Amino acid sequence: MQISQTALAVILAAEEHGEPAVNPWIIGGGTLAILLLALMALVWFGGGRDHS
Repeated sequence: MQISQTALAVILAAEEHGEPAVNPWIIGGGTLAILLLALMALVWFGGGRDHS
Protein backbone atom coordinates (compact mmCIF):
# COMPACT_ATOMS: atom_id res chain seq x y z
CA MET A 1 0.00 0.00 0.00
CA GLN A 2 2.88 2.37 0.79
CA ILE A 3 4.40 1.96 -2.68
CA SER A 4 1.19 2.94 -4.47
CA GLN A 5 0.80 6.06 -2.30
CA THR A 6 4.38 7.06 -3.03
CA ALA A 7 3.88 6.52 -6.75
CA LEU A 8 0.67 8.54 -6.65
CA ALA A 9 2.44 11.41 -4.86
CA VAL A 10 5.20 11.42 -7.49
CA ILE A 11 2.68 11.46 -10.34
CA LEU A 12 0.72 14.31 -8.76
CA ALA A 13 3.90 16.32 -8.21
CA ALA A 14 4.95 15.79 -11.82
CA GLU A 15 1.59 17.02 -13.10
CA GLU A 16 1.77 20.37 -11.31
CA HIS A 17 2.26 23.24 -13.73
CA GLY A 18 3.22 26.74 -12.82
CA GLU A 19 5.44 29.64 -13.64
CA PRO A 20 9.13 29.16 -12.84
CA ALA A 21 10.40 31.11 -9.85
CA VAL A 22 13.01 32.88 -12.00
CA ASN A 23 12.65 33.72 -15.67
CA PRO A 24 14.85 31.33 -17.71
CA TRP A 25 15.90 34.23 -19.97
CA ILE A 26 17.46 35.95 -16.94
CA ILE A 27 19.40 32.83 -16.00
CA GLY A 28 20.61 32.36 -19.59
CA GLY A 29 21.56 36.02 -19.98
CA GLY A 30 23.47 36.03 -16.71
CA THR A 31 25.31 32.87 -17.65
CA LEU A 32 26.20 34.31 -21.06
CA ALA A 33 27.48 37.51 -19.43
CA ILE A 34 29.68 35.57 -17.00
CA LEU A 35 31.14 33.44 -19.79
CA LEU A 36 31.81 36.46 -22.01
CA LEU A 37 33.53 38.26 -19.12
CA ALA A 38 35.66 35.17 -18.49
CA LEU A 39 36.57 35.04 -22.19
CA MET A 40 37.52 38.71 -22.23
CA ALA A 41 39.64 38.25 -19.09
CA LEU A 42 41.40 35.30 -20.70
CA VAL A 43 42.16 37.24 -23.88
CA TRP A 44 43.31 40.26 -21.86
CA PHE A 45 45.56 38.16 -19.62
CA GLY A 46 47.11 36.20 -22.48
CA GLY A 47 47.31 39.01 -25.04
CA GLY A 48 50.71 39.61 -26.62
CA ARG A 49 52.46 36.62 -25.07
CA ASP A 50 54.47 34.15 -27.11
CA HIS A 51 53.32 30.58 -27.19
CA SER A 52 55.73 28.21 -25.53
